[in-house]
Amino acid sequence: MAVALLPMDYGAPSVRPNIVFAFADDWGRYASAYRNQPGESSIHELIETPNFDRIADEGTLFLNANVPAPSCTPCRSSILTGRYFWQTGLGAILQGARWDETIPTYPLLLEDAGYHIGYTYKVWSPGLTTNAPYGGARTAYESAGTRYNSFSEEVTLRPEGQSIDDAKQEILDETRANFDSFLDARRGDEPFCYWWGPTNTHRVWQQGSGKELWNIEPDDLKGRMPDFLPDVHEIREDFADYLGECQAVDAGLGVLIAKLEEIGELDNTIIAVSGDHGIPGFPRAKCNLYQFGTEVSMAVRWPEAVSAGRTVDDFVNLMDIAPTFLEAAGVDLPEGMTGNSLLPLLKQEGSGQIEPERDFVVTGRERHNLVDNPRPDEGLPYPTRAIRTKDFLYIHNFEPDRWPAGDPMGLDDPTTEPPPADELLHSYTVVYPDLDKGPTRSWMIYNRSDPEVAPLFELGFGKRPQEELYDLRSDPDYMTNLAGEPAHENTRNHLNDRLMKILVEQNDPRVTENPPRFEHPPYAGPVPEDWKQENAKGVESLGTSR
Repeated sequence: MAVALLPMDYGAPSVRPNIVFAFADDWGRYASAYRNQPGESSIHELIETPNFDRIADEGTLFLNANVPAPSCTPCRSSILTGRYFWQTGLGAILQGARWDETIPTYPLLLEDAGYHIGYTYKVWSPGLTTNAPYGGARTAYESAGTRYNSFSEEVTLRPEGQSIDDAKQEILDETRANFDSFLDARRGDEPFCYWWGPTNTHRVWQQGSGKELWNIEPDDLKGRMPDFLPDVHEIREDFADYLGECQAVDAGLGVLIAKLEEIGELDNTIIAVSGDHGIPGFPRAKCNLYQFGTEVSMAVRWPEAVSAGRTVDDFVNLMDIAPTFLEAAGVDLPEGMTGNSLLPLLKQEGSGQIEPERDFVVTGRERHNLVDNPRPDEGLPYPTRAIRTKDFLYIHNFEPDRWPAGDPMGLDDPTTEPPPADELLHSYTVVYPDLDKGPTRSWMIYNRSDPEVAPLFELGFGKRPQEELYDLRSDPDYMTNLAGEPAHENTRNHLNDRLMKILVEQNDPRVTENPPRFEHPPYAGPVPEDWKQENAKGVESLGTSR
């Protein structure tokens, strides 16, 4: 593919920058860099992320960064292509996803333009072919291992006599060795583009690891939990263990920074850090369009072109990453890329709202997990779209008769006996399959009949109306739906009209097709058997000729 190079007319250096994208699986909105920002959660006070904070202090911290979809594969499809997730074909869903080679992705475009590309750990999966939009196994650098993805388990279950610090260092050495192998494969002084994608912030975490490994006291979270979660020890401990995994991600980021300093490439490298959605295993988080699911930490450092110590209030969608990297490298943007480069935000001197038109963000979701059971609605999506502004969140639910957390398997009846606790902790599909397994899910299911828990359980697990509207100024935890209130009718109408206009302009099948493709195979229903077999064979790459 011929790639056009753009003139570097925005004050960037003559040498094309390297690009390092640290992108953690399920790392949401938690970093100590946010603790002093107005209106931020006090939970930031309990986490220490010195390496993320350094990127923010020496670059730009984004205060309103959102993912296009709070589900791994569709979010990553958007980031890699710079398109809304529904514009990525079968990349728009999770289970059953299959990559369309005809859709250009920024890493392969950069490779065509002379960049050395590679990744470690997760880029795009699950889906066919694993990590295909980045080159598949051809561009993977994991020879030192993948123990990082089970960080808390590896360190907690360390050999007798080994200290916690030494066990951590073993895992960090793995990250360094994988990055070393990528850099060693570089030809001469060619620029490079590296994706580091740890999955340790996903499930399962080792119970009590937040306190044991990172000194995060679970009960320090008392009074800090979102209003839609029961403020009990078991859930606080679950959250503390997650924060510990976030700190582990930050430690790995520190390894990458140190290596770039060592080889003298730090200041000519764009370092962007973020995650693909909010916390897993908690209701109203991952797979949901509330802030708990769509807001993420994000910081960018590039001292040769970006001023230090800035905060940006503009709403940004992570699909803006692709055009940003391509523009910074001087590579022409491909037709069909709908994201907007962040360089105009990054190269400004001041903080605050930089571009007045970036006063909103659109998010959405279709199908997440596949439910293998004989029900007639097997494999159907839970389709929602949302528009977020500074003051309001509006969500449109296209199928309000479906279950937002997945099939309850009878547990919507409070008298139904839940599955054994061990099954709830270790199985996605036993019940509510669109909510990750874990202690919080289990605790809320077992305590759903408690009068204090029941309304919170209904908010997280029950069916939702066609429209939701929340005033974030007075209701930051989106507890009171104002969509049916006469006093807010004008706001609801305005946001609905604005959202639907964007969906039409961006050709979202949910509003431009009748019926929408997402309701029919291969987007809905069971994954074809031959696809399963193909994935099991471990297809190496979709781009072996590159």
